[in-house]
Amino acid sequence: MTARILAVTSGKGGVGKTFVSANLAAALARRGERVLVLDADLGLANLDVVLNLFPKITLHDVFTGKAELEQAVLPAPGGFSVLLAGSGLVEYSRLTPEVSEKLLEVIQKVAPRFDRILLDTGAGISDVVLYTVSLADDVLVVATPEPTSLTDAYATIKVLATQQQRRGVKLLINQTARQGEGRVIRGQLQQVVDRYVTPQLPDAGGPFKLELVGEIPSDGAVREAVQKRRLLLEMLPGCPAAQGIAAAAEKLQS
Repeated sequence: MTARILAVTSGKGGVGKTFVSANLAAALARRGERVLVLDADLGLANLDVVLNLFPKITLHDVFTGKAELEQAVLPAPGGFSVLLAGSGLVEYSRLTPEVSEKLLEVIQKVAPRFDRILLDTGAGISDVVLYTVSLADDVLVVATPEPTSLTDAYATIKVLATQQQRRGVKLLINQTARQGEGRVIRGQLQQVVDRYVTPQLPDAGGPFKLELVGEIPSDGAVREAVQKRRLLLEMLPGCPAAQGIAAAAEKLQS
């Protein structure tokens, strides 16, 4: 048996992707899964900041042979494990054969030990992000209701459909203003995909489907948790945003 790999990605930065990755991992761990979050934003890593961790060993040390992989897998608050990356490392800002080989090797080595691996990717459609996403079984696109976020989310979805031959992605809408807004946005995006993306795909695979995994309402508790570097699911598990994340974890398992 090997882990189910979920790439958590977004069209633009600032939509709460890493926050979602960390708290979703905690929610899945609560539901009995052995979860690893791999910080795949190799050059601008910030998962350690969200979790208030100060790693002595990172993926950079593993890639360069300074440390063994086992030393880099750390326990995180929330009952899951993490593989943290370094920040400010220019050499990881573009995809090289060495980086792609090392990343694949690391994922293959840790996969048998977990039920699910979350790849917290960088934002956008750079070659590093697209390669990381290509290693995943499933893709979760995180977006907010802002027009710029939705435009970039559509661009990401289009690339995943046309370049990676995917026939569907999962969608999570963060910072919604009212209940049901995520469902409306998913419907709007699906209409645009049906009109402009599906006609570009080979007929054999059928239409491209967007699956709404959940929506996370705007909630002051999120800002408080981020500032305190704590998991929302541990600090305020009953708040609306935490309940939204828990519901998304349940949907992922269904």
